[in-house]
Amino acid sequence: MYHAIVFFPLLGAIIAGLFGRSIGSKASEYITCGLMVIAAFLSWISFFQVALGHGELIQIPVMPWIEAGRLSVEWAFRIDPLTAVMLVVVNTVSSLVHIYSIGYMHHDPHRPRFFSYLSLFTFAMLMLVTSDNLVQMFFGWEGVGLASYLLIGFWFKKPSANAAAIKAFVVNRVGDFGFSLGIFGLFVLFGSVSMDVIFAGTADFMPTAEARNADALFEFMGIEMNRADALTTVCLLLFMGAMGKSAQFLLHTWLPDAMEGPTPVSALIHAATMVTAGVFLVARMSPIFELSTDALTFVTLIGAVTAFFAATVGLVQNDIKRVIAYSTCSQLGYMFVALGVGAYGAGIFHLFTHAFFKALLFLGAGSVIHAVSDEQDMRRMGGLRKHIPTTYWLMIIGTLALTGFGIPFTGIGTAGFISKDAIIESAFVGHNAAAGFAFALLVIAATFTSFYSWRLIFMTFHGKPRASSDVMHHVHESPMVMLAPLFILAAGALLAGMLFVGDFFGHHYEEFWKGALFTLPSNQILEEFHHVPTWVKLSPFIAMVVGFAFAWLFYIRSPEIPKRLAAQHHGLYQFLLNKWYFDELYDLIFVRFSKWLGHFLWKRGDGWLIDGFGPDGIAARVHQITNRMVRLQTGYLYHYAFAMLIGVAALVTWMMLGSAV
Repeated sequence: MYHAIVFFPLLGAIIAGLFGRSIGSKASEYITCGLMVIAAFLSWISFFQVALGHGELIQIPVMPWIEAGRLSVEWAFRIDPLTAVMLVVVNTVSSLVHIYSIGYMHHDPHRPRFFSYLSLFTFAMLMLVTSDNLVQMFFGWEGVGLASYLLIGFWFKKPSANAAAIKAFVVNRVGDFGFSLGIFGLFVLFGSVSMDVIFAGTADFMPTAEARNADALFEFMGIEMNRADALTTVCLLLFMGAMGKSAQFLLHTWLPDAMEGPTPVSALIHAATMVTAGVFLVARMSPIFELSTDALTFVTLIGAVTAFFAATVGLVQNDIKRVIAYSTCSQLGYMFVALGVGAYGAGIFHLFTHAFFKALLFLGAGSVIHAVSDEQDMRRMGGLRKHIPTTYWLMIIGTLALTGFGIPFTGIGTAGFISKDAIIESAFVGHNAAAGFAFALLVIAATFTSFYSWRLIFMTFHGKPRASSDVMHHVHESPMVMLAPLFILAAGALLAGMLFVGDFFGHHYEEFWKGALFTLPSNQILEEFHHVPTWVKLSPFIAMVVGFAFAWLFYIRSPEIPKRLAAQHHGLYQFLLNKWYFDELYDLIFVRFSKWLGHFLWKRGDGWLIDGFGPDGIAARVHQITNRMVRLQTGYLYHYAFAMLIGVAALVTWMMLGSAV
């Protein structure tokens, strides 16, 4: 079963990629979608057997891979509740995105290539989440990066798409470099890249082994470290990789630009695959991270800052997809805060619920774009509620889930209400130094999230139409092949939180996770979680209401207020509109210097030095001399006889002069 779950997407990618022209676009679509639906169905069976059932850890060997000295790597599947959750998330969302793409990409002439890339993307993510060792995880990690590059730049004739694909690839290389160093560090510390060996060896790094911790056994950048410091360094390097893949603060700049790809790609990247890889990595390595308080504090800090930063930028964006993209960035920050304070179950629970409502919002946005002739600027929309009512209500459901709509103190609410509130309350009871700071930023971010989410709804669907009459004349509801996946995702956005909270982060925590996540600190937080003050439980709900109220005031009641505020606070507005000027800052610090260095090495190093003294210098002179020498070889016998006579005459003259002397 697990071989089918992992390799069916790869089979679809191969068939559509290599034989797409032969079998045609329709066959490519049906084959890839059919294989993905089967994989999704089997993933749910695995979820009920392994996570909700009584199944134990399953390790399935595939084949031997690397044997080099002490390094032994076997390609194998590690199936535990964490893997089962990720299989459901990845394959369910991917199968729905595949089906949705049949309608969305209907007019594209390169559909076989697109569906091949989608299936390849899914396979790479499955390799990552089923990995039994860190080298195999890195293989899937890089495969996800490759597939994202191909999909973001799918419309390769579009310069902005090419630039966005390159940007995503380059920024992720920064994080991937840290991840690779972290893998090297773990191999030095534990002598293996196998997760079983690494997790079993954590006992040697517990605080009770202080005598052994004092030994200097690790050197990084010329600094000798003891066991505790070495472990912190390794955790930070691993988290550096997570920051790149999950677009955390400082390595986030690629994520909004990834909107240049087709909308189904955005949904797949943001809901189920690439950006969740970093969260999965930290959760999978939770036994290692729990040994370093400093590393967990840093994870909490970065997550909180990311949630706040992305929410502030989302307040003023006008591209419908970019608003949702910054929402993803912000929600990933919530997940990392949960992991940082030790509430691993809450973090993965939010990853699980977020996949449903974020895929719903992205695919809903795609339905809007499809209806208004590929327009993405919300300032040129408005009044669409009556024209595409099904899309409107599905987007409302996604927005309610994202903003955390529910009834306080009852456990009744949308998926986001259950999972996001669990994270905010966990941050309040967290014990590391950044927990209180994170709680404050998360509540503020929740307010901003509610505001920009409802701003999107009001600007897109309410008010007077701002599109041209020609565009409004052609507005139409999407076909059922696009709407059907949205109905399924809407059900998940409404019900997933209430159905599974007891398993992910409730009384069935240990029975559900079966040791797949580090349990002791999470149990402690779980107990404290149920006894937080009333005002803490109410704070996310109040934040949601305040954000909605301001959005209604600004965009329904008094639409002139946003323009007036933007004019009065022009500097702040431009600061947020330009995303805190990170792109400009990185351009100044890194890009311009890199371009200058490249130009210098091209003109001076390659042109003046290498070409000047090589092909255009010594080599050119040799070539000139040989060209002249070649002229002596005419092929005429009398020329050679004449040269011989001159030689004989010269020799006789030299002998005569020599004898005379």
